[in-house]
Amino acid sequence: MLIEILAAGSTAPQNAFGFVEAMEQGGVIAWSVLAILTIMSVSSFYILFSKLFEQNKIMKQGQAMRSTFWRASTLKEGAAKLEKNSAYRQIVDDAIKADADHAKLTDPVEAHDWLHGSIERSQDLIKSKLATGLPWLATVGATSPFIGLFGTVIGIYRALIKIGIAGQASIDAVAGPVGEALIMTALGLGVAVPAVLAYNWLQGRNKRIGEQLAAFSNDVLGYMASDGGVKPIATTAAAAPAKPAAPAAKK
Repeated sequence: MLIEILAAGSTAPQNAFGFVEAMEQGGVIAWSVLAILTIMSVSSFYILFSKLFEQNKIMKQGQAMRSTFWRASTLKEGAAKLEKNSAYRQIVDDAIKADADHAKLTDPVEAHDWLHGSIERSQDLIKSKLATGLPWLATVGATSPFIGLFGTVIGIYRALIKIGIAGQASIDAVAGPVGEALIMTALGLGVAVPAVLAYNWLQGRNKRIGEQLAAFSNDVLGYMASDGGVKPIATTAAAAPAKPAAPAAKK
């Protein structure tokens, strides 16, 4: 008797309503939607981590700039202390070049306007580089629910076809297509939500970086317009609290 029960258990049918089974019932359309959503999800996380790395790098460059740059006696000396190919080094180099190019202009242009335009253009280039990839996150967040909805519609359509063929809405007839439809909806939302969160988070960090770059650019412009008279105070590491003095010995 025990042998017969074990034999019957070993020949029991597998779950016909699992994820793979539902996708197989959906056919080419279901697998295509899954492939598209997978590509969107992987690319979104790649952009998230790569942009996060870039932002952290610029933030560290800003901290180094505030502690070393304004200690220099000239802009060239301060630029030499900054990391090569850094955002802040680019702004300083472009400002120095613009100051040198102003003397070559044959048409008289205010030096302040010329320097301001050159520094602002350099700053905009940095912001534009930081923003690369973010439109893709916005696109994924906006379109992936509709791609999942397309799979949902196909799944519901297949369920209705099975109902029409069977003549009745039995569970075993519609469970597969309805399960496929629900899976497509969940996948679309699962791709869209992280993309939207990543987009908003990275945009906020880019805004803070842009404010820091704008403040630095304004300081550089003020320094050049005043021939070094206007110069921010370099930040220093917080000094360690002094230990309390030992009480004087009684005589």
